[in-house]
Amino acid sequence: MNLISQALTALCWIIIILAIAPMVWLIVQPYVKGWSRAERRAADLLRDTLTAEQFRQLIWRGYVEIPSPAEPQRVYRVPKSRGYVQVIENGRPTMRLCLQPVECLPDADIIVLHKLMIEANEEIYLQKANKYFCLD
Repeated sequence: MNLISQALTALCWIIIILAIAPMVWLIVQPYVKGWSRAERRAADLLRDTLTAEQFRQLIWRGYVEIPSPAEPQRVYRVPKSRGYVQVIENGRPTMRLCLQPVECLPDADIIVLHKLMIEANEEIYLQKANKYFCLD
């Protein structure tokens, strides 16, 4: 019985370590990979800007969903790395948006840029973005 108990304890610890490893890696990654000071500061700003749930979503799913301030059924899905922002309405993708800064920024700053623009003035955000409509 003692051997089974030790094996189950070890298995539980392995599961816990695997569950928290992605979050720890995201926090430690800027320092391990030798990111520039700007990239480290961008990662810190991203962690401060997102809610805990949005941060978890970014880590686990590779995107963060920003709810529309104007349309309750609309959500903007902002990817972790460069790419199109998906507009999801009533659970279905309706269009992809392309909106990039003029100067090169770290990926974390681009996520913050999308989040703040959507929350501050969604109408101007949509006017500035190039739109690609999804056809069913």
